[in-house]
Amino acid sequence: MKRACFLFLVGYALSCGLAFASSGHYVNGVEGIKAATLPPEGFYVREYSVYYNAPEYRDKNNKIVNNDFKLNVYCQVTRLIYSSNIAVLGGNLLFDAVIPFQYTDNSFKTGQSSPRSSEDMFGLGDILIEPLLLSWHGDRYDAAIGAGLYIPTGYFSKNHPASPGKGFYTMMFTAGGTVYFDQERTWSASILSRYEVNTQQNETNITPGNDFHFEWGVGKTFNKTMTVGAAGYCSWQTTDDSGSGATDDRTTIYGIGPEVAFDIPAYTTSVSLRFIKEFSGQNSSQGSIGTLTLTKRF
Repeated sequence: MKRACFLFLVGYALSCGLAFASSGHYVNGVEGIKAATLPPEGFYVREYSVYYNAPEYRDKNNKIVNNDFKLNVYCQVTRLIYSSNIAVLGGNLLFDAVIPFQYTDNSFKTGQSSPRSSEDMFGLGDILIEPLLLSWHGDRYDAAIGAGLYIPTGYFSKNHPASPGKGFYTMMFTAGGTVYFDQERTWSASILSRYEVNTQQNETNITPGNDFHFEWGVGKTFNKTMTVGAAGYCSWQTTDDSGSGATDDRTTIYGIGPEVAFDIPAYTTSVSLRFIKEFSGQNSSQGSIGTLTLTKRF
């Protein structure tokens, strides 16, 4: 099995703490149509229910290299967001924390003559802390920047491919914006970029390469409460892995799919449902991801 595939299998950690097709932690496609829009002042609890299914693993030429590869991951993630009234550079300061629990079920072969290896495991994943987020809200735009740290709080073992943790720290830097094409803010387009810098992985002594993630979304809002549109992502590993046994096989993946979202003003709650299909994977799993998100303001 290629080293890139091994690193992928030995831990998935989201913003689920999941990282299905990247070297780092961030999970593509979980934020959706208005990915770069952070909430106004208040305290919020956001629950992500994420299911990922990948029936295949792709090599650097986008060819299936393991016909016996199967991967299913379910992740339940709680994100706590505090949007303060503290003004910094004309924007407001936010803090958040992401706490993932995940169940992983995988099976694969390391060679044509090798027996099938299978494992399933449930547990706490790697927690994300973002102590520095800034957001701006204009008549026709929203914008955000931030920095955060994934902490290896989840169990990790190189001998357990279904480990809920990844065994290393990741620094993540974020920048993005949402543009509204009409005064009523019913038509929108959003771009959210994230860059991950990883530390050395426990037990393997391999440092995963850095990753760049690019999420986008376009949508139309009806009656101020329902939004429909499309969302997608691109993800590239930008530097090689390093350490004994590392290779120069970098991961790449793309995805696209529909989304529908509802606001429920009477309960200061919003709900979104998204399905994204992946394509053009390189040195990564390739499958589909469904995300149900519930956000409540207190």
